[in-house]
This record gives sequence, structure tokens and C-alpha cells, in this order.
Amino acid sequence: MFKNILVCLDGSKLAEAILPYAIEQARCFGSELVLFRVISEPGTIGLAMPGMPGLPLETRGAEKHLIEDEREAEAYLLSIQDKLQSEEKLAVRFEKTLGAAGPSIVEYCDKNNIDLIAIATHGRSGPGRVLLGSVADYVIRHSAMPILLIRPVGKS
Repeated sequence: MFKNILVCLDGSKLAEAILPYAIEQARCFGSELVLFRVISEPGTIGLAMPGMPGLPLETRGAEKHLIEDEREAEAYLLSIQDKLQSEEKLAVRFEKTLGAAGPSIVEYCDKNNIDLIAIATHGRSGPGRVLLGSVADYVIRHSAMPILLIRPVGKS
């Protein structure tokens, strides 16, 4: 039923709490796990005046930080891929992309034959949710895909 399962990871232990559930689904359905990480675009600040669109302002060193973030994301995903392939004997690959997390997840699924999205929510509420948003909430509201969502007990 679920040939390709997208596992959304952001580098935190909290996000990794989805892995046992995704592994179980992959075993049940003979699925391939696609480990997915979105790298935020660094160094762009929107300056806006009332009635005018924002103007991007690039910060110094943005390109250097982006390269470092991409390398870190690839090493992180590769380590999880290697572990799941060797210990769990599952079909696993990874993908990374640059952008905003919620829209990037939905867009990737729409374009890449994903059958199930596996994601953990950070469980933010109140001001934290307003300031930081909710990737899981965005995915739930904008994707027509089945979603495996958990809310881990611990914080990272």
C-alpha cells in the first residue's frame, strides 16, 4: 500500500522519534524510506514598508553558511541511512532540498510518488507556535497524502 514513505527529519532527536513508526510501516508494506531534510535559506531578511513588497537583504557569509548547512545535512542523513540499511535491512535513500520546510515537503511529495508522510510534531503551542510556526500543521493542511504524525513526549 505504501511503496514510498517520506520521513521528515530536521536534525533533532524529537524529529527522529518518528523513525520507529516509519520503520514498522516500511516492514509491513515492503516500503522504501526516503529520509528528507529541508535546509532553510540563510541570510535573507525581508524589509517591508506598508503597501510595498519586502526587499531581500542578503547577509554576509550567507553562501558559506548554506554550504556548511548542506554538508551537515548530507552527513546527518547518510548516517541514518547507513544505520537503517545495515541494522534494519531496509531500502533507504535520502533527499535534501533548500526552502521552507512545510511547502518543500508538500511539493516533494507531489512530484515524487510518495505514498505516506511520516513526521513528528514538536508540540509547540501559544507564542512558540506563532513565532516558529508548525511544519506538521502546514503539511496536514496542504497535503492530500496520508500522514503518520506523532507528538513525542520529550523535548530536544
